[in-house]
Amino acid sequence: MKTRLLYIAGILLALTVLVFPEPVYGQSVLDYLLKAKAFNSTGRPDKSVKILTEALEKQKNNRLLLERAEAYILKGDYSGAIADLNSANDLHDQSGEYALARVYALKGDAATSLYHLELSMKSVFRRSEKEIMLDPAFSRIENRPEWRQFWKKDWYSLTEKKISEIEYYTSNGKIEEASAVLNELEKSYPGSVIARYAESLVDITAGRFTSAVRILSELLATDPGNEKYLKALAQAQESLNNPAGASGTYSKLLSLDVADAVLLIQRAECYRKTGETDKAIADIEKYLELYPEDIKALSMAGKLNATSGDNLKALKYFSENLKNNPNDPQCYLDRAGSYFAARSWDWAVKDYAMALDLDPGNSETWLYKGIALLNSGKTDDACFDFKKSFGLGNKKATDYISRHCIK
Repeated sequence: MKTRLLYIAGILLALTVLVFPEPVYGQSVLDYLLKAKAFNSTGRPDKSVKILTEALEKQKNNRLLLERAEAYILKGDYSGAIADLNSANDLHDQSGEYALARVYALKGDAATSLYHLELSMKSVFRRSEKEIMLDPAFSRIENRPEWRQFWKKDWYSLTEKKISEIEYYTSNGKIEEASAVLNELEKSYPGSVIARYAESLVDITAGRFTSAVRILSELLATDPGNEKYLKALAQAQESLNNPAGASGTYSKLLSLDVADAVLLIQRAECYRKTGETDKAIADIEKYLELYPEDIKALSMAGKLNATSGDNLKALKYFSENLKNNPNDPQCYLDRAGSYFAARSWDWAVKDYAMALDLDPGNSETWLYKGIALLNSGKTDDACFDFKKSFGLGNKKATDYISRHCIK
């Protein structure tokens, strides 16, 4: 028990060091990490190295070094990555071991890779078995005898194995299987933190969101910075149609410097639902600074600006999305909706027509194209579209047909 408590204390200390970095002269470590991750994920590791070098010249920081090492790995500069990971270890013992294992695996050096992987497995930074097994960096050595020998050792406790099973089953919607494993866990460790967390995951998958929120809130009362708990809580809050609560949870995650840009999209959607449009726009624009061609973000930015009354800016975002995705009918529908709201009927008709070229079975698009045609004085064409919409099962077209198309 004492060993377990010391281990947990070590994890909390590590998270404190990694999660609460100091600002780097005007920009937070989170800002640098988000930018670097965006560059890395979009195939621009050179830019990632550049901005992280700028940040590291101002402040030595463990997380900055780890992310720059990732950029070096993507560049194929393994020596640069190894140097950064050793520096990360100097700043916080063993924090770079897992990445060192990845680098040496990529180099085909199984013995050295597994040496570092073992150090990582014995540290507070160790990864789950699933994460390691799915990491493509180890593909070069996974058929080596050293790799098979390494996994003959039982690296994970029973509780860790059970929670991993439950996470797998719940992520795939397998409630019965997850519940069966949860029952085993609760029998062996009744009332334990890990069993309570597992119960919350099963509750979310089973649609028992109120129960999940209660459990996760209790767990967070004693462990307020736990990223897994917070993400699960936000999911449950959104499912309960509590966007205000979920936006607060996403804000908590961002305040903890969780470098996941998707949190900005998720919080923006919550702000949209609570009518806090300005806040939603700020989040989506920050996301677009990182991923300027993201189709979902551009669509959301357009709709939010339309809601705020800035139709010209909305059209700018929709047109940019169309330029990037000329074969996506939804992008035409987004811009058509903006033209429709502005009563620019001819332009709306053109975009609805383009959407229908790509998706001719959309009854709603036929309906709105008909309405736009009707407003532009082209009743016969409008009636054709209303009948087409009705033929595809859209009962809303009935009223338009009876009022405008029956003589």
